Amino acid sequence: MSIRRTIRRAVNRVHSSGGADHGMTTAEYAVGTVAAVAFAAVLFKVVHSQAVQTALSHIVTSALNVSL
Repeated sequence: MSIRRTIRRAVNRVHSSGGADHGMTTAEYAVGTVAAVAFAAVLFKVVHSQAVQTALSHIVTSALNVSL
């Protein structure tokens, strides 16, 4: 199943649900956006930390040096 079809089905499921709340308000969008940016900032700091870079470098180096 293609990703486009999967997304379309999910969107249709959300739109066809008979709940009273049919979407997010502007305030909810703002809170969601701030939360997403905060999460991205934390993730950026973690990925760019020396410990994570060393670990990723070790993983890539050891994967490239595997002898079959």
